[in-house]
Amino acid sequence: MNAGINVVVCCAVITGACASTGGTPRPFPTPGAHARAAAPPDASKPAVSDYDLVGTALALRGVPYKNGGSDRNGFDCSGFTQYVFAQYGVALPRGVRDQFNTGKTVDRKAFEPGDLIFFTTTEPGASHVGIAVGSDEFVHAPSTTGVVRVERFTSSYWAPRLLGGRRVLSER
Repeated sequence: MNAGINVVVCCAVITGACASTGGTPRPFPTPGAHARAAAPPDASKPAVSDYDLVGTALALRGVPYKNGGSDRNGFDCSGFTQYVFAQYGVALPRGVRDQFNTGKTVDRKAFEPGDLIFFTTTEPGASHVGIAVGSDEFVHAPSTTGVVRVERFTSSYWAPRLLGGRRVLSER
């Protein structure tokens, strides 16, 4: 009887060592088990939520405007959006017009937090960009005399200049 218990314990120790050696346990055989398994999600790309992205953008309120700026020492509008998205591994082009051609077009009535919102300000076409916060608010780096701040795109200044939006985050 003792010999039987020793055999069971030895078998348990030997087969249990498999998982601790770093081997990948295999599932029980199933029909079609020889089919290729789906690739796991790319762990090098962090999941991006609109909540996190908007939180990062809002945390930068008060950073001064700097023409050509793209870091915490100062931002211009497209440097600001590029910086915020880059924190989550999402690459945006540097220029406003190039950002306007990124992602999917979004109607102004369907803006969601994290969408890019574009305006015509200094010249025809997309010349200013910000990030939708929710409701009718967006966060942006507005001008040479300003700082990163939140405004309403329905205000008397921004509403007539609103060009449209782009959705870059693909989970929605």
